[in-house]
Amino acid sequence: MCGIVAYIGRKEAYPILIKGLQRLEYRGYDSAGVAMINSGGNLNVFKRKGKVSDLVEFAKGKDLSGTVGIGHTRWATHGEPNDVNSHPHYSQSKNLVMIHNGIIENYASIKEGLKKRGNTFLSQTDTEVLIHLIEHIQQHEGTKLGQAVQAALNQVIGAYAIVVLDKNDPDTIVAAKKGSPMVIGIGDDDFYIASDASPIVEYTKNVVYLDDEQVAVLRKGHELMIRNLKDKEITPYVQKLTIELESIEKGGYDHFMLKEIYEQPRSVRDSMRGRLKANEGEIRMGGIIDHEKKFEKAKRIIFVACGTSWHACLVGEYLFEEFARVPVEVEYASEFRYRNPVIYQDDIVIAISQSGETADTLAAVELAKSKGATVLGVCNVVGSSIARATHGGSYTHAGPEIGVASTKAFTAQVTVLTLMALHMAKVRGTISESRYRQLCYEMDAIPSKIEQVLQLNDQVRQIAFANKDSSNALYLGRGVSFPVALEGALKLKEISYIHAEGYPAAEMKHGPIALIDEEMPVYVIATKGANYEKVVSNIQEVKARKGKIIAVVTSGDKEVKAVADFTVEIPETDEFLVPLIAVIPLQLLSYHIAVMRGCNVDQPRNLAKSVTVE
Repeated sequence: MCGIVAYIGRKEAYPILIKGLQRLEYRGYDSAGVAMINSGGNLNVFKRKGKVSDLVEFAKGKDLSGTVGIGHTRWATHGEPNDVNSHPHYSQSKNLVMIHNGIIENYASIKEGLKKRGNTFLSQTDTEVLIHLIEHIQQHEGTKLGQAVQAALNQVIGAYAIVVLDKNDPDTIVAAKKGSPMVIGIGDDDFYIASDASPIVEYTKNVVYLDDEQVAVLRKGHELMIRNLKDKEITPYVQKLTIELESIEKGGYDHFMLKEIYEQPRSVRDSMRGRLKANEGEIRMGGIIDHEKKFEKAKRIIFVACGTSWHACLVGEYLFEEFARVPVEVEYASEFRYRNPVIYQDDIVIAISQSGETADTLAAVELAKSKGATVLGVCNVVGSSIARATHGGSYTHAGPEIGVASTKAFTAQVTVLTLMALHMAKVRGTISESRYRQLCYEMDAIPSKIEQVLQLNDQVRQIAFANKDSSNALYLGRGVSFPVALEGALKLKEISYIHAEGYPAAEMKHGPIALIDEEMPVYVIATKGANYEKVVSNIQEVKARKGKIIAVVTSGDKEVKAVADFTVEIPETDEFLVPLIAVIPLQLLSYHIAVMRGCNVDQPRNLAKSVTVE
């Protein structure tokens, strides 16, 4: 959600800013802008509603020179998407300019105070209020820019990642964050700033992740300086980026989403690598090894997450209860953080987020920690806020996920949760050795089975063509396949804008069955398992009402195939591992339907990849 990029050094800033903004387009946005200070000391700002390409077209022929600059892609919060509300924003004198991710909650009262002092505002944004406040402090207290930023941020309530330029100090950039991600790249004689590592990896692998309430001052020819809002100096901790440039390129695919669907055999395998030794019947989870005693004695697991990650948690609920025999609650982080939840010190809270920056999930982590619970994280981004805030946990190793609609992150999360559940079961002694070894063996085979499903892409495309014009869809599953139905419905609505709902198959009779007619496609996960006969009965109920059935079945199935309009056969596996395979054809169906409907698959309307503000 929103994107920040900035540069200071010896190179021309504009090309770096534009390329960085293009790398950040996946985050979701409605406008874009840049600001540079040229050699004559002029501060030039160019911004436009629309895509980065619209900004590039608008900026043609203008003065784009300068070796220091900032760029931004905005996802509207305060103020509608238009040129005026786009970032960057000037201060009152236009000597300062700022970009901002996040929300300043008390901006209205600050704005009123500044108006009384004679300030005038051009936009409807909270961002413009903050840059006016920074300049007011700078002018009236005679401070340097970094100190003015510190003082201003001590007065604001909310979340922010900001970058500020001062045309009277063209060799300096000031950046700060709280609740929104920010990473600083350190080059040989220059610095890069971004919301995530994707705009930086091309230029340097050395990065510093800012922590909350830290202010960084970047000066040409000087070392990086970081202080917190209490003016305590912080020693920068330099980390090495692990991502490669090739991983954030399309690699010949038409869309990032399709590329990421096809990367799942590798991402699942990478998420098991070093953790699962199938031949030896061993699972070793390094990130949670220090908390094994907690796992052994835990009386409850609480999952907190949002969106697709919440669906992965639902799968985890079935796995932990089945194998580890521990009660599990799955919470929407956005609800959990605003309740007064009952949390005990012997609870284990597991927070799941692809980006590791989801604002509500991060707030839920802090709440659980304050109650004394052991908090673990499952994230995809090394060094992310949730990874640093939790007591331990595991990375998914899915690699960068650029498509807004999450695909490989889901299967990677379910993979890690499966390993954690089996590891916990072994520690607690709630699983037999033979069952444990069988599941280790089955897990090891999952990547190759996903590869087999991907070979059905042409068949899935034909099914998509037959159902692309439907305006509604119903997804059904039972047991551990119910979360897969939810995830399938979410994928379809996210990228094709078709209304879709996921239900436990048995709940169809408690309302949704009223919707079924000849025009309603019903997608059913009907693989072999304990609930198979029950699902077949549900399918018969749909057919009796002339509904259209698209079923995901186990290879060799004849009973469902005889009544369904379309079937996709997936390789047989243990029923508790079915989600890792059954979700693949649903991802492909959503992708192809969206493409056929002319939708923007990688950047669906109104959505952001990482929701870093409430």
